[in-house]
Amino acid sequence: MENLNELRARCEACRACSLCQTRTNCVFGTGSETADVMFVGEAPGEKEDLSGVPFVGRAGQLLDRYLYAVDIPRESVYIANILKCRPPKNRDPLPEEEDACIGFLREQVKIIKPKVIVCLGRIAAMRLIKPDYKITKEHGEWVKKGDFLMTAVYHPAALLRDPNKKEEMLADMQKIKEKLAELSEG
Repeated sequence: MENLNELRARCEACRACSLCQTRTNCVFGTGSETADVMFVGEAPGEKEDLSGVPFVGRAGQLLDRYLYAVDIPRESVYIANILKCRPPKNRDPLPEEEDACIGFLREQVKIIKPKVIVCLGRIAAMRLIKPDYKITKEHGEWVKKGDFLMTAVYHPAALLRDPNKKEEMLADMQKIKEKLAELSEG
């Protein structure tokens, strides 16, 4: 099996969809290679494309504040996206782009072996949990898929647009912290 560095090199060389032509950087993933929790968003934004690191813009800074609030160090988690290249003008990923890129995420999960996968937003939840996922109704609910416990929370960018959901996000993050504590005891 590949390690993350080998997988990253293969990802950076990928030409499976047209996004490779418009990206500045491949935004592979960041964090602990032994993380118990993996956060997965839909695709990199402009700041991420420029830096090559996921969740470093305003939404990423808000995610950092939530991690801090529930005492989960960012360096203890792994953060990635379904797409590794930024869609033009931050549009939603196209199904064919997700299909071209999802194998890299699957390999990241196999290498890291997180206990919990948290989808950041509706699009990631629809791809990873179920196609008709309703984020406003189902956020914070736990689902077992294969060897993984999964949940979805609001995407931090959605919270920047609608601050009324921030309390729900904090409650969901506290549930994630509790689930991680429960899993490490058992």
